[in-house]
Amino acid sequence: MALLNWTLSEVMKKGFTPLTTPEIVRSSIVEKCGFQPRGDNTQVYSIDGTDQCLIGTAEIPVGGIHMDSILLESALPLKYIAFSHCFRTEAGAAGAATKGLYRVHQFSKAEMFVLCRPEDSESFHNELIQIEEDLFTSLGLHFKTLDMATADLGAPAYRMFDVEAWMPGLGRFGEISSASNCTDYQSRRLGIRFRPSEPLQTGPKKGKANLRPTKFVHTLNATACAVPRMMVCLLENYQQEDGSVVIPERLRPFMGGIEVIKPKLR
Repeated sequence: MALLNWTLSEVMKKGFTPLTTPEIVRSSIVEKCGFQPRGDNTQVYSIDGTDQCLIGTAEIPVGGIHMDSILLESALPLKYIAFSHCFRTEAGAAGAATKGLYRVHQFSKAEMFVLCRPEDSESFHNELIQIEEDLFTSLGLHFKTLDMATADLGAPAYRMFDVEAWMPGLGRFGEISSASNCTDYQSRRLGIRFRPSEPLQTGPKKGKANLRPTKFVHTLNATACAVPRMMVCLLENYQQEDGSVVIPERLRPFMGGIEVIKPKLR
């Protein structure tokens, strides 16, 4: 709870609107966001006897908020920080860090999501990456930011950066966050467009005839805090020889002032 409350407070300072999302969505929304709700290797939990799924990320319901809508250019960018529980089957992950908190079927996450004009998406991608790096730096984590190769990108992503932090228990860096620019992949499928504010210069015409044609927005998403993996980093990197864990200074106000978590004496 301290991690989530701290994350929300920090990201809201950057102009993001906080949301909590539904955790059950129609499979059509999942598909339009670029995820496969069916198939042997799907990561999506489907609800038997329905056309509904559990979400694997808040990106999916947030993407569906403005489905089939035309936004005003003056309303852009729309910047959200969404809290949700996430559910993933982890299919195909057998034997890969299956113990502990690194891979779990249900977890809490705060996800950033941006809708913007096409010419602004690269700038917002850089902003999202900077926010992630600032958050992890302020917690004292040791991390590296990776520009992912094409073969490692999911279907929606035009470009994606992963952040990997040092996890002593695994003896390696492990992924804690990613930031993706999906350009118009999702917006074309979801039908999210905007109308440029400047009217056409076509003479005396008035009304709809003088409006510019609509364009598809670009969508971006980035993980601000995936709780289990953040806990792995904090518990392992801040553990002391006596088994106690020092709380990073930035989290202490959200922990009721607790500075150290100590083992309970029996």
